[in-house]
Amino acid sequence: MSDPIKKITLKDGAVRYRFVVDIGREPKTGKRKQLTKTFDTKKEARAEYARIRHQTDEGTFVSPDKITVATWLDTWLKSATIHVEKATARNYADAIRPAHERLGDKRLQLLTEEDVDDLVEWMLASGRKRGGKPGTGLSARSVQLTLGRLRSALTVAVRRKLVVRNVAQYTEIPREARKQARAAKAQRKPWDAEEVKTFLAHLADHRLEAGMLLTLIGLGPAEVCGLKWDEHVDLDAKSPTIKAGENTRTLVWGENGGEVEEKGGKTENRPRKLPLPSPVAEALRRAKARQARERLAAGEAYGNSGYVLVDELGRSCRTDWLRRRAYELMEGAGVRRVRLYDARHACLTYLRMAGVPGPIVSAWAGHGDLTIADRVYVHPDVAHPETAAKHLGALLS
Repeated sequence: MSDPIKKITLKDGAVRYRFVVDIGREPKTGKRKQLTKTFDTKKEARAEYARIRHQTDEGTFVSPDKITVATWLDTWLKSATIHVEKATARNYADAIRPAHERLGDKRLQLLTEEDVDDLVEWMLASGRKRGGKPGTGLSARSVQLTLGRLRSALTVAVRRKLVVRNVAQYTEIPREARKQARAAKAQRKPWDAEEVKTFLAHLADHRLEAGMLLTLIGLGPAEVCGLKWDEHVDLDAKSPTIKAGENTRTLVWGENGGEVEEKGGKTENRPRKLPLPSPVAEALRRAKARQARERLAAGEAYGNSGYVLVDELGRSCRTDWLRRRAYELMEGAGVRRVRLYDARHACLTYLRMAGVPGPIVSAWAGHGDLTIADRVYVHPDVAHPETAAKHLGALLS
């Protein structure tokens, strides 16, 4: 067998050593693929030839490719979001965007762990583009989402033999950033019972009374906005009920602003039929009567969309509109401004601390995982251990 390493002489008289090696076949055409490499010494050429042959035989060889990070992330994103909902696809795109913008010009095969570390540092320091002051740092959670999507994209790149290894595999959020994130999360706590009562007193006879009460019994904003009178609310029965989560209106942000995506519940168990506490049922009856009066007053201008949550002309409402109105009501009531999801957390915490079993609390909230209420949504405060101590005292007396 002839030596694959060939000695060549360049025009300037310099001597080099070159080889041509088979590295597989084109997936679509079956055409043989070859790689040509040139080295200063025969020893270097022979070592590289042996390495390529060994990796080709093992099926681990990665051939040189000039594909950029941006091109690969676009390819990965298209594949990763084929079968997901529009809101989920937008979340994927938003999460991977910082990596696309910061690392996009680099060749994928030249991406290093240091590049990924620099991406994380930049995002924490000044990576914000919207949702706050541009140029400020993003939250550790946002950075973790980006890092997770980048890892996924590079894992697929490894599987397709575009890169040798996943350079984002071992990158972590710096300890100080994680510590600050935990401190910020600890400071964000739902309303206590007194704050809920103060807010309820301010809601009396307000057109959003029913919508706010629905959030306070554990419905998410998209669920509240998706409720329809005829399909989901039964106020005539002896025990009034709502079908929560059968329809949601989710706001999806794109290049042209927000767009509403209407769909069913996001998990198998999310749609659920809930008995209504009497104050909520009464608030819904008042809301329905108010809408009837507004329909008569507006005449043909009334939208008559059929939704429970509408404006004065019967038009359906988006979750961002609901949030803004909720914050205005909180300010007017003089209570702490909390996210609407914190109202949901407050409801589930109250139920759990009142002795309702965790699986039932999760079922009420529509969780597919019946342990998630205890792991994520319940926020014990300093008063709850005192209650536990009283119960233990009674037990041991």
